[in-house]
Amino acid sequence: MATTTTTTTTMSERQLQSAVIQLAELLGWKTYHTFDSRRSNPGYPDLTLVRGDQLLFVELKSAKGRLTTEQTEWLQALGYVASVATWRPCDWVDGTIESVLRRRS
Repeated sequence: MATTTTTTTTMSERQLQSAVIQLAELLGWKTYHTFDSRRSNPGYPDLTLVRGDQLLFVELKSAKGRLTTEQTEWLQALGYVASVATWRPCDWVDGTIESVLRRRS
């Protein structure tokens, strides 16, 4: 299981993103994150992950973060053609993220 010294209430979205990207790349995933989304359509997921025939779109949130309407709409639309997830620090601590990233299709 993934471990961290940061508690789920203090782990920022940026810290979570860094940890997820590092683990995903270690496990053979290609990762994409838009560096500056201010000029992009609102709501597109934070991470696009690809490994073999697996495609995963992930929205990352802090412990108290909420999905916007646009984020929810993107995740619903993408969910018809690929896997989607919303991950929070608690998903890192309890091993959910690692389990998903280790899973083979």
